[in-house]
Amino acid sequence: MEKKPLGDSGLEVTSVGIGCMMFGLMCDQDQTTAIVDTALDAGINFFDTADIYGGPHGKSEALLGKALGSRRGDVIIGTKFGAGGGGAAEKGGSRDYVMQAVEKSLELLGTDYIDLYQHHFPDKDTPVEETLRALEDLVQQGKVRHIGCSNYTGAMLSEAAELSSGNKLHHYVTAQNRYSLLTRDIEKDLVPVAEQQNVGILPYFPLESGLLTGKYRKGQDLPEDSRFSKWGGGGAFASDKGYELVEALAVYGEEIGHSVLDLAIGWLAGLPYVSSVIAGVTKPSQVVSNVAAASWQPSAEQLAAISGAGKTD
Repeated sequence: MEKKPLGDSGLEVTSVGIGCMMFGLMCDQDQTTAIVDTALDAGINFFDTADIYGGPHGKSEALLGKALGSRRGDVIIGTKFGAGGGGAAEKGGSRDYVMQAVEKSLELLGTDYIDLYQHHFPDKDTPVEETLRALEDLVQQGKVRHIGCSNYTGAMLSEAAELSSGNKLHHYVTAQNRYSLLTRDIEKDLVPVAEQQNVGILPYFPLESGLLTGKYRKGQDLPEDSRFSKWGGGGAFASDKGYELVEALAVYGEEIGHSVLDLAIGWLAGLPYVSSVIAGVTKPSQVVSNVAAASWQPSAEQLAAISGAGKTD
């Protein structure tokens, strides 16, 4: 499986990673372990979680750490701090918060270092320099190898880069934001800054919570036990625009012999500024499908056609 640079960290991650948001929510320990085993067998080396994932605080981290066990050194783990209540936690970027959060994550993951420690949501009440200096101390202590941000705007990333450079601090090597064929606002704002700073993009919700797998089609019954079925129709992820995109991708996919899933993941993985596609899974079979999709390398012509199909407005 192809590996790509994790920004300018010097690390390389597989072009598709495992998003661990559903560990603890839809996956118990046995299911989590089965997913991790399948991912490792398939060659995946990147797992992304957060201290707020999984329901009770830290459950996803705990399940992931136990599933990896002695194999922890074979993988790259990204986790996050600073989220709460559907957005930023109060003072979630402050030094005190960061220092407490990292100790809890290390304990739950069962490790003495975190490969990529990411600020989950920007904290409007804490100067970003305070956050960066706290993270710098963690790097110097060996508890964190590299740092990243999530849900930052282009202006926020630029400010952080300038502060890191001016104060000789470690800088964000990745930016994790929502990004898919359907949600593309970061292309005008964040991506240009990330490319200038050699920051790797880590897309989350690349499949729009399953919409871009192609298994949901307008006018058709929802598959049993699917997320959309459990959510009563897909919630905010289901839209007329989204279903139109699925139809457009399905038509083009039939022409070139690839599924909607292949196109959605293959397009993202083929973008030079994307380090790894963070695809959440709830069963081992989804890992296999995502790996197959990421292993397909579209031509420049195909990438352009897929991108065009994604612009339905």
